[in-house]
Amino acid sequence: MPSYPYRTTREDLRVPLPDGTELFARLWRPVTDEPVPVVLEYSTGRLTDWTATDDARHHPWIAGHGHAAVRVDARGHGNSGGVAPAADGPAAADTLAADGAEVVRRLAAQPWCSGRVGLLGTGAAGDTALRLAALAPDAVHAAVVVCPDGPHRLGGAVLAADGHTRATDRLADAARPPDPQYVGDGWRAMWLARLDALEPPLADWLAAPSPDVPAAAVPTLAAAGWSDPSAATVLALAAAGGAPAVRAVLGPWPHGLPDELLPEALRWYDHWLRDIDAGALAAPALRSWHAGHWSGVDPWPPPGLREVHYGLDGPLRAAGTASEDRWVHVHSPQHTGLDAGAYVPLGRPADQPPDQREEDGRSVCFDSRPLPEPLDLLGTPSLTLHLQPAAGPALIAARLCAVAPDGTSTLLTRGIRALAGRADDPAEAVVELAPTGTTVPTGHRLRLALSSTYWPWTWPGPEPAGFALDPSRSTLTVPVVHRPAPHADDLTFRSPTLPLPPPLHLTEPLTAHPERVTVHDIGRREWRTELSPATDGTRTHPDGLVRAEQTVTAYRVLTATPLSALARTDRTVRLERPALGWDVTVHTRAELRCDPTHLLARTQVRAEEAGNVVFTKEWHHRIPR
Repeated sequence: MPSYPYRTTREDLRVPLPDGTELFARLWRPVTDEPVPVVLEYSTGRLTDWTATDDARHHPWIAGHGHAAVRVDARGHGNSGGVAPAADGPAAADTLAADGAEVVRRLAAQPWCSGRVGLLGTGAAGDTALRLAALAPDAVHAAVVVCPDGPHRLGGAVLAADGHTRATDRLADAARPPDPQYVGDGWRAMWLARLDALEPPLADWLAAPSPDVPAAAVPTLAAAGWSDPSAATVLALAAAGGAPAVRAVLGPWPHGLPDELLPEALRWYDHWLRDIDAGALAAPALRSWHAGHWSGVDPWPPPGLREVHYGLDGPLRAAGTASEDRWVHVHSPQHTGLDAGAYVPLGRPADQPPDQREEDGRSVCFDSRPLPEPLDLLGTPSLTLHLQPAAGPALIAARLCAVAPDGTSTLLTRGIRALAGRADDPAEAVVELAPTGTTVPTGHRLRLALSSTYWPWTWPGPEPAGFALDPSRSTLTVPVVHRPAPHADDLTFRSPTLPLPPPLHLTEPLTAHPERVTVHDIGRREWRTELSPATDGTRTHPDGLVRAEQTVTAYRVLTATPLSALARTDRTVRLERPALGWDVTVHTRAELRCDPTHLLARTQVRAEEAGNVVFTKEWHHRIPR
């Protein structure tokens, strides 16, 4: 066991809410007679199984350094009481934040607490932490948010890559029962109440506009990986910095809380919760992983940031454009986008987009000459296209790649813009690309690749006609900086020595699916892709819980038929406690199709106890695009 400044204790407790609901919580405390601040992680994850391994590594480490660490299951999740909010839009976020504010008030009032609370959140819990900070400003003094949830629409286009998978995850989380080892014989009544209150979140989530990025209401440390969709949120928080203080970190990480960030989070909490000056505010506004090393920029955006403009009929040029036609027509096959990689990268090899040459071949490409010197990009590129008036809705997918002398095409960033196809649409369309921080080497070429579909990241438009642009009045703008110098060694990120996680035995399935498989049925002109996540398999926890999961996500589209697109996720979760004779299974399925004006959703849930069905329900929704 590693040695820390404080010995720690752990206990489970319940936090009452004003309506009588009790939330299940786990508390790690440093052994001291002095009141200490609290770091709260408040999540819809289940702390006794789904997040148990990470909780057992991160929270004792935080407690061992002088802060009480509290992990709380949200209403209707895990071993907490109540039922989950029915919707997955702003109303649900507000309910979560309101409950969290009550948790903050009760923790701050404990005799062992100094009255100061810091928030910690990853993914959806990061977004909740930002909203919660705005509701409880008196007690909340700091926040650390990692990969906070981003928008579900990209430039007005509806995401296909995250919608149905998110629906099955959220529905399975809400449909799983509490654990009888922690709640006793009342687990079944609690479970049936949850099942009766179930409403699939997919329709509300897709129908609602993407929420605005919550502002930082307290001093906030925000972090993500460059390839995570939340990178734009992190940069937006940094750009709005000032008062309160905001520091941002963009690293070479997949989605999730990296171990390397924990010492920086501790410095942040020490500064704002314990008045210990460990140099947290001396860090630059943005630290980023750039060209193989850490570098810093202060302020963000920096005064020296230059915007370099590439005209699409000069510095970037398409091959094969007919001289008598000033319009370049973009009309892509419907499977363009199969090599996009994962929308939310989780660190597996198939998450990263491969060589883009096949995608480039399905797109219209504008290439630069070989670069005479390295080009250092840092920030958010944008594309302005002068378009021919559209006869109907269309989609613009833009990819920026670096092409090596041997022809290898490496994706740097990308962006999406959906066009309504109305008569009053502007002639110019601006496509904002995702942030990037990278160096394009000498001798490489920049390539802008345009396509009229990007499946399965976004739903295809109703018509396959594509769009046309005038290169002479279209421009790519990229943010360029002088090559950032490596940061001082004491501000780089290193993994701390964390407690060993509890022993977790993993039994992998004998017929495990590959991470990602794509099949081209030539006769049907159909493309099918199947994905299997890393969570598949059976895990036996130290307390005797056996948790088995299997998930398969599938996409299908016909090459020339946009309305053939289909996305489906099947998820099965089984929980067993052999010593108690407890055996429950939850099956969820979400399937999405489309017609010219709507997305058509079919969602199913089936719950079983000891193999006997105790609940089943199916929902059908027709959601405007």
